[in-house]
Amino acid sequence: MAVLALVVLNLPPATAGRVKLAFAGLFLPLFGIAGSGQSFVDRASYALFTRSTLISEVERLGKENADLRLAALQAQGAMTENARLRASLGWTPKAPWKRRAARVVGREPTTFWRNINIDVGARDGMLVNQAVLTGDGLVGRIREVGPTQSQVALIGDPDCGVSVIIAETRDNAVIQEARSAAIGDGYVTLRTLQNSPEILAGHLVLTSGLGGVFPRDIPVGRIVDTRSVGGGLYTEARVKLAANLNRLEEVWVLTP
Repeated sequence: MAVLALVVLNLPPATAGRVKLAFAGLFLPLFGIAGSGQSFVDRASYALFTRSTLISEVERLGKENADLRLAALQAQGAMTENARLRASLGWTPKAPWKRRAARVVGREPTTFWRNINIDVGARDGMLVNQAVLTGDGLVGRIREVGPTQSQVALIGDPDCGVSVIIAETRDNAVIQEARSAAIGDGYVTLRTLQNSPEILAGHLVLTSGLGGVFPRDIPVGRIVDTRSVGGGLYTEARVKLAANLNRLEEVWVLTP
């Protein structure tokens, strides 16, 4: 082999190139066989997983994704709070939300803002006024509890007032009854407790924690536009809801 290498090195450049190509042609099939063998081993290793194992892995990843989304929701408000309070002594971080998964099993048989039914009730520990949300934001509160199901009043329903705060300006406000009849509209109106011209489109609306029904810092939506009302005493704003109330299938109920 060493002698062959010396011969190739002493050949004219054009001849040496043709010889190298010839040797490459001889060895390429061997490389192809090796690569095919590795590909076969990889495919065989995937085939070792049973269908039940793959389904379990998908379910595990789905739960992990839901946990991360809820943690991200809580973190949005926590970041703002941390910026304001990190210099304060004795402040402790909030504990993670406890929650119970539920499936939507019924909806008001109209196209208006009303309620939904979920498949957990008194036997599951559900209580009136528990907050209901998705991985995107607030949905509403439990209005009635039955043995196996609960009724949820959605945001914008007259029976679901929500105290909120504007993250950027710290203005307190209240979500009012939805003025639009269509549940697919996705907008609600808030009114501040005083005139607040600093509130701008794009500002984040969070639950304030006032009133004791909804924990603080649950995302509600974002400001779309504002206007001064009451002779300039108050500010009203349209809010685009973070959660799509028209496509609810699974929700989370926050528990004590």
